[in-house]
Amino acid sequence: MAISDRQNRSADRQKLFRLCPFWQRRNTTSSSPSSTQNPSQNYRSSRRGHRNNTDVSGVPKPSSALTVSSVAKSLLPARRRLRLDPSSYLYFPYEPGKQVRSATKLKNTSKSHTAFKFQTTAPKSCYMRPPGGVLAPGESVFATVFKFVEHPENNEKQKLNQKSKVKFKIMSLKVKPGVEYVPELFDEQKDQVTVERVLRVIFLDADRPSAALEKLKRQVDEAEAAVEERKKPPPETGPRVVGEGLVIDEWKERREKYLARQQVEAIDSSS
Repeated sequence: MAISDRQNRSADRQKLFRLCPFWQRRNTTSSSPSSTQNPSQNYRSSRRGHRNNTDVSGVPKPSSALTVSSVAKSLLPARRRLRLDPSSYLYFPYEPGKQVRSATKLKNTSKSHTAFKFQTTAPKSCYMRPPGGVLAPGESVFATVFKFVEHPENNEKQKLNQKSKVKFKIMSLKVKPGVEYVPELFDEQKDQVTVERVLRVIFLDADRPSAALEKLKRQVDEAEAAVEERKKPPPETGPRVVGEGLVIDEWKERREKYLARQQVEAIDSSS
């Protein structure tokens, strides 16, 4: 009887295993190597995984996509506010021992008022006119650059039509309408200053005609004409002033002419 009871119990256990297979999975999982780990090790691994996604304060770190986008945005070039002509070089006629001129045209292509400023690596031999200013949207200005050309050392021949070591940097800054230009603007708002262009100096043979030399002469003439135009007094828009403190109104002048004409007619009729 004891042997038959044992066989019946084992048969019942096999039936229960067939009916409840999840017991088998639990037993298999419990027998896996991971279950033999120390509980403290499991806790440390879970904490380590949690730290990878959160900082010390418990705030989740930004996703990798946001980090990549911020880095990409920092690598993109800043949007330019000015268009220069010429855009890469400043051409000068090569005349040793003389002060020569070049010119570039700046146009504000942005929708806001923009201040600009020139800097050069050779401030002792170069200066700009104007050295800076403020341009309204769509406004243009000619900048004239003056440079003293030194004689070559040791009678070395100057290499023409090649880049010189002298550079000019043009910077821009968004300003509010009505703001007047002062150089300190660029020191007070360094974080918002944009480097528009870095122009390299190229010397041209003054005795050999070329398209670049002709364009240079034309731009210098236009720049000088613009300077002379700015020197002219603004046109009078108010009432004319004759003498000191005497203002003549247009209607008053017509009335006086009308009264004088009536007096002349009255004298003629009486005679």
